[in-house]
Amino acid sequence: MEVQTKGSVLLVEDHQDIAELVYEYMEDVGYELDYAPDGEVGINLVAQNDYDAIILDLMLPRRDGLSMCRELREKMGKTTPVLMLTARDTLEDKLKGFEFGADDYLVKPFEIEELEARVRVLIRRGHSTPSTEDTLRVGGIEFDQKSLVVKRDEQELILSPIGFKLLKILMERSPGVVSRQDVEREIWGDMLPDSDTLRSHMYNLRKVIDKPFDKTYLQTLPGIGYRLCDPDAAH
Repeated sequence: MEVQTKGSVLLVEDHQDIAELVYEYMEDVGYELDYAPDGEVGINLVAQNDYDAIILDLMLPRRDGLSMCRELREKMGKTTPVLMLTARDTLEDKLKGFEFGADDYLVKPFEIEELEARVRVLIRRGHSTPSTEDTLRVGGIEFDQKSLVVKRDEQELILSPIGFKLLKILMERSPGVVSRQDVEREIWGDMLPDSDTLRSHMYNLRKVIDKPFDKTYLQTLPGIGYRLCDPDAAH
């Protein structure tokens, strides 16, 4: 019986034993895989092909994972979901990975079944149907969902794929409060991340949409959730 293809995945990993384990398992359960042993080869493959997800090691020869992820997002304009693999488990490392455009983070050593489940969730979220409203607006923030262009006061903002999803959720519910649990379920489904992941993504979203400006849109309500609202509007 032929296994139905679950998606095309690029694996960028320089450790041969890990690469072989991931490659064989993912192919066995129905994914189509390309493989790159370093970041330079990975960039070239992304330039030539469209993938449903990328599994990207942080420490790579020739070009590391952070550099590759940044180029994917900022220079190539790719919104392909990225799962970053790393032996580093500090909040600072996670913040940096998310800031450079990673969507999810898995620390080595990992269970191969969890890796596959996280890739599956990223692909499903990447194929989710957008809101029927083309442009979302909250105060001076505009989000064109067709072109994936976000502007604040006519200044274009560069967001990560998870940043786009978070902003969409918050803008659709504005000025209401969205609980942490609701945000996590909408982004990751049943494969919930560790406690630092959402906080890290929110930190990076706030850096983009609020830090360069005088007024704050994104609010954190401790123990309750998050809210995006026009600071000049009455609530």
